[in-house]
Amino acid sequence: MKIRLLITSLVLSFLTASHAQTAHPETEIAWDTWGVPHITSDNIEDLFYAQGWAQMHNHANLILELYGSSRGKGSEYWGNTKLKNDILIHTLGFGDLADQWEKEQDPETKIIYKSFVAGLNAYAKAHPEAVDEKNKMVLPLTTKDINMHLMYVVFTRFIGGDDLGRIQRWPDLGSNAYAVSPKRSASGNAMLVQNPHLPWWREFLFFESHLTLEGKNMYGSTLVGFPGIVIGFNDHLGWSHTNNTIDNADTYELVVKDNGYVLDGEVKAFESTKESIKVKQEDGSLVEQEIKLLRTVHGPVVNQKEGKVLALRMVGLDRPDMVLQWWKMINSTSFEAFESTLKMAQIPFWNVMYADKAGSIFYLFNGLVPKRTEDAWKYWNRIIPGGKSADIWTEVHDYADLPKIKNPSVGWLQNANDPPWTSTIPMTLDPNDFPGYMAPRSMAFRPQRAARMMLEDESITFEELVDYKLSTRLEFADRILDDLFAAVDASDSEKAKAAKVVLEKWDREADADSRGMLLFYNWANKFNVRKKSNYAEPWSIDKPNTTPDGFADQTTAVQLLEQAAQEMETQFGGLDIPWGEYYRIRYNGKDLPANGIDGSMGVFRVAWPGDKDENHMFVGGGDSWVGVIEFGDEVKAKVLLSYGNATQKDSPHNGDQLTLFSKKELRDAWFTKEAIKAHTAKTEVLTASGFVTKTNKD
Repeated sequence: MKIRLLITSLVLSFLTASHAQTAHPETEIAWDTWGVPHITSDNIEDLFYAQGWAQMHNHANLILELYGSSRGKGSEYWGNTKLKNDILIHTLGFGDLADQWEKEQDPETKIIYKSFVAGLNAYAKAHPEAVDEKNKMVLPLTTKDINMHLMYVVFTRFIGGDDLGRIQRWPDLGSNAYAVSPKRSASGNAMLVQNPHLPWWREFLFFESHLTLEGKNMYGSTLVGFPGIVIGFNDHLGWSHTNNTIDNADTYELVVKDNGYVLDGEVKAFESTKESIKVKQEDGSLVEQEIKLLRTVHGPVVNQKEGKVLALRMVGLDRPDMVLQWWKMINSTSFEAFESTLKMAQIPFWNVMYADKAGSIFYLFNGLVPKRTEDAWKYWNRIIPGGKSADIWTEVHDYADLPKIKNPSVGWLQNANDPPWTSTIPMTLDPNDFPGYMAPRSMAFRPQRAARMMLEDESITFEELVDYKLSTRLEFADRILDDLFAAVDASDSEKAKAAKVVLEKWDREADADSRGMLLFYNWANKFNVRKKSNYAEPWSIDKPNTTPDGFADQTTAVQLLEQAAQEMETQFGGLDIPWGEYYRIRYNGKDLPANGIDGSMGVFRVAWPGDKDENHMFVGGGDSWVGVIEFGDEVKAKVLLSYGNATQKDSPHNGDQLTLFSKKELRDAWFTKEAIKAHTAKTEVLTASGFVTKTNKD
């Protein structure tokens, strides 16, 4: 172990020495009182070196665990529990693909990666006490680690997440976004809401930073371990991402025959290789396990059973410059420049919602959509019988083919993970103008709630937009309670009528002090909001924001309310328990009342449950990064990183923003020199020997 640590130290010294020798004194990190680094530099190398340093300062152990896992060596470092994940990474060929990407990447991407990794390693070398002993073996980090981690997150969690069965535990994975034009804004300035919803753990955590390069302000968040800014704004413009309804991964079921698979009626041989994975045992020894990897013309084999295999095909494996595209997006100062970066088409997933100082708003159904032979959405949204080579797509649609809207007449745009057609109400985009496989046709209660809040306000203030973002009102309750009350009145159920009294007094919100929310939540779960056959009038694209409605079976609806009421009386002794007494935030030692719920019932402030005990349920994800921005003469922004900007055990910023989350409050984004100076807790300056803390004498 001592020899390994010595070698690690020497390599870290080598990786950071050349950078330190050319360090610029103009580069500094001003840490504010929320643990947000405000990084100033006059060159890109030092800027990303500083961001790497800052990320490691706040997330050293998390980054090492993420990068170590994304290498496909988790079982070698931490044991058998990581083996399944390692096998997946080897199966998908990320190691070889990362080598290919490194050869093909733009020179500017290489500069960003090299500088960022140098900063990560430099921090680990300067602060060995920050790294847990079990994670030190992951050091030193390399640029290949960035590529492999990027692949792991983008391809196994988003593009291929559904096909790989890796997103089932999240009840409402997605995001919200608004863009409001000057014609709808009370101030005459365009406004933007950034609001991704992700789990509150590991590779889904965001990191907030403020970058200033040669006087250019750039603010926002990125996933921990990613360089740059993925969702952000500057003095001129901003954007957000939401998960789109794109289908850009397909799983094919292939029949195995004669040690090959059947394609177009003939047997085709698998491409077969073997690799070894080291697995750490309880006594610390390593045992090698050989795995056999199979590949088809469709893609790698990800599962095998009873004479059949499943092969996965994904887009984007040939797009190595995602980070560069995000970097160019945050450096854009006009819509024309921003759109030109979108045409790089390096980001294979995620809608784009945009607003700028010039008053433009814009929505893009962004991503790489395969050009397919069959035009129907349902044909591809399934496990596809893989016997036809005609079903193996090879090309993707150009930027010009994608659904998009700029400056709609209604004056606003929304996306809450609904298909592009309902980004405005009335609809601006006609799905019949696009291939049938482009996106499905649907509008759930959360985007309906998003549209309703815009439709009901002709002149939206910044403060109102903040309130809309934090709204916990249930669109489903507004839609269905009149029907439920009528059904109860027509019944002879005294228990249901007692429950009705509580629901009539309820504010129809999921705030911590809302009485009636727990009763309604219990009933709605039994009813099954998502089941189409439960409604008298199903959802219709002709009435996208007012359907579904009514009960297909009123008697069952009342019986379910009786059951919900009985369960509450038995468990809690009453029907009007405050929501926040039952729904809690437990994170890093904090225990706070929660608000919100998963978005299936039409709550815009999403906070989905992750765990529970006998008498409580606990938030597990949802609102992560929140930004509400107004593009006036000066940018005005309120933000929140729900769980705080650090995961290090001893950091005061591990969970420090949860109190604001519990209170439904945002905080000011300190974006100007004056605001930063007024709230700086510590300043670090880059010298020839690395970052040092600036004293008053300095």
